[in-house]
Amino acid sequence: MKHGKRMIAVGIVLVVLLAAMIYVETYYHAAPEAIAALSSSDQIQVSKTGDGWFFDGPSETAALIFYPGGKVEETAYAPFLKRLAEKGMDVFLVRMPLRLAIFDMDAADRIRRGHSYSSWVIGGHSLGGVIASEYAGKHADDLDGLILLASYSIRSLPESLNTIVIYGSEDRILNQRSYAANHSHLPENTKEFVIEGGNHAQFGCYGTQMGDGTPKITGDEQIQKTTDLIIQSVFLNKK
Repeated sequence: MKHGKRMIAVGIVLVVLLAAMIYVETYYHAAPEAIAALSSSDQIQVSKTGDGWFFDGPSETAALIFYPGGKVEETAYAPFLKRLAEKGMDVFLVRMPLRLAIFDMDAADRIRRGHSYSSWVIGGHSLGGVIASEYAGKHADDLDGLILLASYSIRSLPESLNTIVIYGSEDRILNQRSYAANHSHLPENTKEFVIEGGNHAQFGCYGTQMGDGTPKITGDEQIQKTTDLIIQSVFLNKK
């Protein structure tokens, strides 16, 4: 009887492990056009780093550390981040363990220690934004801003932290109830923008996300609008 119970317990553990492996290996892959954006151009030098990818543009002073959305291949954000770098903000794209930012919340520490930019901003998409806000809440004195794409903060943020929130009008992934419940955690001067026709997935380039709304603009248009909003915001424009 004991042997039988032991075999049942082992079987349950194996099933759980198998389910976990299937879960972490089921993720949204970067589209071909996102992979193409990893090539360097005349303006932007793109390189692979120990923590992910670096988009080195004309900026010498300002840099963004970007946390990708949950279960999304980090390279899916290359088109957006490369365009942002072209506009004057170098970008560090973080590759997360198991593609979940919760497993390396303090990745920004390593990046900041290795570089001497005078102005640091952190940001992220969806779950990546939630985790980025956690980091920002603990290191507000070391940062000049926070960018949340289709995301929110579950931690109260100091008023000194310049924050921008952007989401699409057709987003059906962002939990609006949670967004509203956590809205008070944002600084009063937070800038909020809704991209008309945009959805959840088109901040990246990884195809259709299950449960998301149908976009009314192209992914390229959403990326361009997002880039413009970020660059035009006060805390980045002054750098």
